Amino acid sequence: MSKVPVIRTAAAAALLPAVAGLLWALPGAAPPGSAADCRGRRIASWSPDSRHTAEFARYGDDNTRVDDWTGGDGTHSVRLPDGRTLWLFSDTFLDRIQPPPNPQGEPHRWRTADAGGAPFLRHNSAVVMSRSGRPVRTLTGGTAAAPGPFFPDPPGGGRRWPVRASVEPRTPGAHEKVVRVLLWNRAPGTGPWIFGVPHGTEVATLSLPGLRLEGITETVGPTSADPARRVLYGTAAVRAGGWIYVFGGDDPPSSPASSAYAARVPYGRLADRRSWRFWDGARWQRQAGRARPVLRAGGRRGVGSAFSVVRDGPAWLLFTMDTGGGGAAGLRALTTYWSCSPPGPWHGPGGRLTPPRPPAPDPRYVAAYNPQVHPEFTANREFLLSYDINWLGPPGVPPDARLNGDVELYRPRFLRVRTGPAGR
Repeated sequence: MSKVPVIRTAAAAALLPAVAGLLWALPGAAPPGSAADCRGRRIASWSPDSRHTAEFARYGDDNTRVDDWTGGDGTHSVRLPDGRTLWLFSDTFLDRIQPPPNPQGEPHRWRTADAGGAPFLRHNSAVVMSRSGRPVRTLTGGTAAAPGPFFPDPPGGGRRWPVRASVEPRTPGAHEKVVRVLLWNRAPGTGPWIFGVPHGTEVATLSLPGLRLEGITETVGPTSADPARRVLYGTAAVRAGGWIYVFGGDDPPSSPASSAYAARVPYGRLADRRSWRFWDGARWQRQAGRARPVLRAGGRRGVGSAFSVVRDGPAWLLFTMDTGGGGAAGLRALTTYWSCSPPGPWHGPGGRLTPPRPPAPDPRYVAAYNPQVHPEFTANREFLLSYDINWLGPPGVPPDARLNGDVELYRPRFLRVRTGPAGR
């Protein structure tokens, strides 16, 4: 261990606060006193947020247009400079919503086209929310008659799923701002890879204020020859100081739990692959293939394929599905981990939250997943947290009829979450 030189004079001691101030100003440095002030955090209480849940239900049920959003999952958001919010969704349903009863005689609103089955917009869409908090417009590709994903499928097939997004300068220091959207690129797959083989991480650039897609750049290519060990980044992205800390996970098909990884990028350079650095267990370095987990799956520990990270005072708080619960519990309950820095160590899991699910004839098949914190909607020291709902069963039975027969089964729901102290 190296020795620390002793400050022997009052003059030298007087320099210490100034030097410390300069160090904290460096990009990526933590706020002064964070090491001493950081304490464990966990969920202390929660309550349903009926406003946001109802707003997306209202928008989905509105038949003014039949080429816009009626349901989706993969719920992420970013506040735009003019006060609007851009919501990003993975797979998305469009089309017309019919009043109850549904064709099975159940008291549910249901989805159908005027001529045939309801169209399913694979892979992604975006919804613009007004400054007043009402979803008002859906962004897709293609045409009104034949809509397609807003972020087009990769060449050769596969899918792009949008995850976190950030508003940043077009170039470092520039006045003009753009939206950078992190995308998961998944190649076509079968068997355990029915949702696509993990390929790499991309960043899309959207203009402001028009939200026109300007281009897509690969920032992290395949991190391993083994698809089960490849890391897709972007499920969480947090700005701290001069850096964007980007979190991701691997996707082993034989396990419900993933390991979490961390990268960082200078603010304003999210689309520049040369600027990415990856935590290898000891330092931030350039080679994505040398990254090591900041939270390793094993036993009761691990994260879901989609998780969320947010600053909670000096602490960092990670929300994920409780993958250590075993069996169906991994798609029922949420839990948290906390740390004093992005590389960890991450403590937990701590606490458990089982969010409400809509009623169904067989609730065993109703999944709650993908917890995402939306820090731009924090109010009264409570985080806004969304989670997605889906129908996953019985095995071997396509879910389309059930999802179209009850539109609540493929829409996000929202909670207000208050955090409190947690021990190590």
